[in-house]
Amino acid sequence: MNTAAALEPRAHMRSVIARIATGPEYSKDISAEEARDAMRAILDNHADPVQAGIFFIALRMKRETDDENIGVLDAIMEVTQSATAQADEVALLADPYDGYNRSLTAAPFLPALLAACGLPTVSTGVESMGPKYGATHRQILRAAGINVDLTPAEAAARMNGAGWAYCDQSRFAPKLHDLTGLRTTIIKRPVLTTVEVLLAPVKGAKKTHFITGYVHKPYPRVYALLARHAGFDDSLIIRGTEGGVIPSLRQDSRMFVVHDRGAEQQVEISPKALGIEQEVRAPLIPGMDEASELEAHVEAFDAGRVSALAAEAGLAALNGEKGAAYDSLVLGAAIMLHGLKKADSIAAGADMARKALDCGAAKARFAA
Repeated sequence: MNTAAALEPRAHMRSVIARIATGPEYSKDISAEEARDAMRAILDNHADPVQAGIFFIALRMKRETDDENIGVLDAIMEVTQSATAQADEVALLADPYDGYNRSLTAAPFLPALLAACGLPTVSTGVESMGPKYGATHRQILRAAGINVDLTPAEAAARMNGAGWAYCDQSRFAPKLHDLTGLRTTIIKRPVLTTVEVLLAPVKGAKKTHFITGYVHKPYPRVYALLARHAGFDDSLIIRGTEGGVIPSLRQDSRMFVVHDRGAEQQVEISPKALGIEQEVRAPLIPGMDEASELEAHVEAFDAGRVSALAAEAGLAALNGEKGAAYDSLVLGAAIMLHGLKKADSIAAGADMARKALDCGAAKARFAA
């Protein structure tokens, strides 16, 4: 038995905290196994809440190592429920769990569009999460009339017919979801924000792919590393607006592609090359312009209102109505279809997406 496992959970937490929370000069890294054991103690309610808070804050202030990220992810995967769909391949679309507060994202409607283009897709999320407390996939899809309380088995069954589903963290990882209150108290983004998007409640019979977004430059390498560790076959890590999976509509961007658990490859993205001519980065919230959106404050943000507006815009796009939401779906689907080898080029992926939107196939999938 290793030293970490031999320690009683609270004694182990004391040992870990004593090393990671000693200031910028003297804090020490811990092993993946030690991070895993500490995280399991927190998930199993064997750690004092104060200890748990210090653990997350100290890791953030010290900056998490790869081993620490892996250990925390391992602990969470151990308590995650999942089911296998009949489809050979399934893509996990993992947007920021704290949602969007600067735009009317169309991302919750991407799984239905991708399914219509031959890529079964599951998305995940929560009701509300800090620090943004923005409009989430759960809120937007509920406003659009979708059941957002499926278990992993029910989500897999839905995918067998409709080709897409949403599964909430409260259903596939309830022990992790129970930490929502603690995360609200500690305010800052903990390591959980990084690793939770890698939890797959539905997997493919042969392959499972990972799609997520990022803003800061260090994250593509981190996500690629964690996706390989978690067993994903291919990964797309996209520089998107608000850290999401859809890039800016008005300027070039990039994504990092991992095929067969190999090395990351950078792919350039040009909306204009796809015939997208927009003056905004993403669909704007009514009453906000490009300048004012940067001044969004959590305290004044009405997530319910914005979710309803995003649902309305997304449904209109599924009906073929042209605009920023429609272009967002085309751009997002195009890069994903190409990145996961369903289209020979990004342009070909855009053609597939437009056809599925204009002929009603995506709408039919959404309502299936």
